[in-house]
Amino acid sequence: MVAVGMNHFTIIARDLTETRDFYCEYLDLTVGYRPALGFPGEWLYANGNAVLHIIAGRESPKHPTGVLDHMAFSGKNINKILQRLKSNNIDFNLKKQPETNIWQLFFHDPNGAKVELDFPASEKPKLNPTSTDDT
Repeated sequence: MVAVGMNHFTIIARDLTETRDFYCEYLDLTVGYRPALGFPGEWLYANGNAVLHIIAGRESPKHPTGVLDHMAFSGKNINKILQRLKSNNIDFNLKKQPETNIWQLFFHDPNGAKVELDFPASEKPKLNPTSTDDT
């Protein structure tokens, strides 16, 4: 097998600071080491791994999602993120996957990229699985 796991996603940001702050606040990612690559950007980490690379200083694509539909992360503390999204008026879509009962939470970052957070079936959202968005 050639691919043994997902390494990272890269986002082209309209605003580097806004994008970095969004992912740090809503996904609890942390800013970490990034080599001097010759252009502005940030690397964001989860559990010691650089999972999200943010690039700035480039023109954003006309259609922000392109052929990539969304990026998905495993999550914990579903009520923490639901409260953050609601208190900041960020539209989201919460679904329960029929066979596995995994909770799937979808929302968009400031650049229009769709983000999915998957939570174990054992987590109990205080909100009913409803949508504030057509994600």
